[in-house]
Amino acid sequence: MANKTLGLEKNLYDYLHSVSLREPEVLAQLREETAQHPMSIMQIAPEQGQFMALLVQLIEAKKTLDIGVFTGYSSLVVALTLPPEGKVVACDVSEKDTAIARRYWLKAGVADKIELHIAPAQETLDRLIAGGEAGTFDFAFIDADKNNYDNYYERALQLVRPGGLIAIDNVFQSGRVADPQQQDNRTNNIRALNQKLHHDPRITISMLPIADGLTLALKLR
Repeated sequence: MANKTLGLEKNLYDYLHSVSLREPEVLAQLREETAQHPMSIMQIAPEQGQFMALLVQLIEAKKTLDIGVFTGYSSLVVALTLPPEGKVVACDVSEKDTAIARRYWLKAGVADKIELHIAPAQETLDRLIAGGEAGTFDFAFIDADKNNYDNYYERALQLVRPGGLIAIDNVFQSGRVADPQQQDNRTNNIRALNQKLHHDPRITISMLPIADGLTLALKLR
């Protein structure tokens, strides 16, 4: 996990922000508060959030999934980008962390766009599928427990429409995926998913070296 793009020297990273980042004040405040959280490393990088917002604009998304909310940066950056009728369905298990998210959603004036489900994400996704919402989402962001990434991916693939986009975070696992000596379950699960996505004929992919690695999967059919 990384809350900044890996591999960039500080002076270059600071320059990137100085000439590219257009972060609304409410997002900067959320990021500053989250920096005090004991698991602040789980926060997505601001340049990644801005990139995701651009993708949401490009595909003219109106209905999105946020699988793994934490303190709400990813759901907030997407909700701010969506049109007034847009909707984010957000999945998390933590009442405590999402309480921070709710405060900032209200502060930003987008709380009405975000539908939060406090339950294991797989259960929420299964309920959405059973409720007839397959093929109705434009965009999905996966950033939850890594051991279930493949399950989340398969369900997101059902829920996203053809031509919709799935963004999968932490595909580098802080560089551990490239180190054969790292054999923990989480790293091996991400390695297996990376291989699966590479050869999955249902999608077109691009793995990007932004933050802790972000794979984009465009659903073909």
